[in-house]
Amino acid sequence: MSDDEDSAFPGLDLPDTPPPAAAPAYRVLARKYRPGSFETLLGQDAMVRTLGNAIARDRLAQAWLLTGVRGVGKTSTARIIAKALNCIGADGNGGATISPCGVCEPCIAIAAGRHIDVIEMDAASNTGIDSIREIIESVRYATVSARFKIYIIDEVHMLSKAAFNGLLKTLEEPPPHVKFIFATTEVEKVPVTVLSRCQRFDLRRVPAETLVAHFASIVTAEGASAEPEALALIARAAEGSVRDGLSVLDQAIAHSGGTVTAAAIRDMLGLADRGAVRRLFGHVLAGDAPAALAAIAEQYDLGLDPEMLLRELLQLVHALTRTRLAPVEDPALSVEERAQLADWAQKLPFTALHRLWQLLLKGLAEVQSAPVPLQAAEMALLRIIHAADLPDPSELVRRITEGGEMPAARAVLPPASPLPSSAAGDAFASTEGSGVGESAAQAPPPPTKAPPPPPETTPLPDHYPALVALFREKTEPRLAHILSEELRLVEWAPPTIIIAHDQRHSRDQLAVIARRLADWIGDAWELRFVTEGGGATVRETEVAADAARLAAARSDPVVAALMHSFPDAELTGVEPLPERIPHAQSR
Repeated sequence: MSDDEDSAFPGLDLPDTPPPAAAPAYRVLARKYRPGSFETLLGQDAMVRTLGNAIARDRLAQAWLLTGVRGVGKTSTARIIAKALNCIGADGNGGATISPCGVCEPCIAIAAGRHIDVIEMDAASNTGIDSIREIIESVRYATVSARFKIYIIDEVHMLSKAAFNGLLKTLEEPPPHVKFIFATTEVEKVPVTVLSRCQRFDLRRVPAETLVAHFASIVTAEGASAEPEALALIARAAEGSVRDGLSVLDQAIAHSGGTVTAAAIRDMLGLADRGAVRRLFGHVLAGDAPAALAAIAEQYDLGLDPEMLLRELLQLVHALTRTRLAPVEDPALSVEERAQLADWAQKLPFTALHRLWQLLLKGLAEVQSAPVPLQAAEMALLRIIHAADLPDPSELVRRITEGGEMPAARAVLPPASPLPSSAAGDAFASTEGSGVGESAAQAPPPPTKAPPPPPETTPLPDHYPALVALFREKTEPRLAHILSEELRLVEWAPPTIIIAHDQRHSRDQLAVIARRLADWIGDAWELRFVTEGGGATVRETEVAADAARLAAARSDPVVAALMHSFPDAELTGVEPLPERIPHAQSR
């Protein structure tokens, strides 16, 4: 038979050599550099030390619970524990060890996910009792080849209530050859009956500096290069998650063609240029509204989300506060940025930083809920600029108390402690040195006006219950309820009134009570709130008085005879009798 006849396609000249083997599939960095031993596990030294001592002393628990944020190594740790318990060493004669060899058949099979005695189950896909029944049935059988039969249940909090209940008995008293390892990101959803049967390990977020060093070694191993600032930005975005950081790094290497730059990372993550953020912050501090709006528009045109812009400003204010209190070396900051932060931190008082933080935080919430986020961001920054024109409340009270004068509106928040004369005029100065403090210093004082006539006031009540009644008359039922049922009178000695409160009441509630009294009866008295002392509340006094009247009424012979005659009757209250008319002395 000829070659043509022997071929399925006559006349076709087939090559004698076999086709080339297909190239291995690409594995993402998060899987390629997954830790395979406790030595390569990042940032979990306390857990590794505890497990090492337990293995060395043969004090192994029947179940472990691993919890932590996503990407810190919970499932990887579970597989490493499985290898540590079933490793037999390179010579085949080893025992359980904290440092599995990685070359024996159990280690290789567990790392590949094909060991018959190490069963992994995703609770998110197997939430019902049927899956747990299969586990309960299989734990009775001995292992096939390993030392321990290990069940790894990921996202265990997704199991149903029936599944948890079905697992309890087996989890408490499993056979000696069975171990359970649970992993979850929401440990608060795991029943306490399960938690009490497990040794719990809380895996910590990996520090940013550890992530930067880890990413740098991976970049070198991949034959790429990266700027230190770029790696620091990735570590910051990862928020302690190794997997999240590796996913961003993988994308960055593909995006940049092998050279990862900080600009490329900011473009990928939607982060603003830090120089642009500092310039915008300087415009806000200087009170330059047109320049601030132009800077926002510029960043928006470049594709930056307004929400991300406000988050960057919040990070800047936080960095300023930390620099003022406890400076921390941030590898993502350049020398120029550190110098600018140090300069601002020296000039801005704590009151200014606190107000900036609160206003930016409020603006961020508005941007997240606004139909047009750009407009909400602009209004938030304009509010910050114009809030600088308002006098500080504490300074206002101090000036009025000490000198009786009304201070003029200022462009900067007053410092908590006096600044040096060189910095007093530009506490809110921009990077170029121009600030609103100069224009405020040259502003003329406001024209004096004739004081308004004093409002009509109500006389101060004679006792505390009358004070409660005053709030009811003034249609303040909520405050009247607090005064009568929650607050306790300590001292009633006008013009001083001392009232005790507990931790339920906020300062705002107590301040509203004081303001209402000042509006109604003037401020020629002192209302003080303390946290200790006080007698019964008004309500408790009223209840005790009602109970005393009922007891006295029940002891009356006439009432007792009536209650005896009508056994089902109930005495609900006592009304005072009208004043009796005296009998006529003569007819």
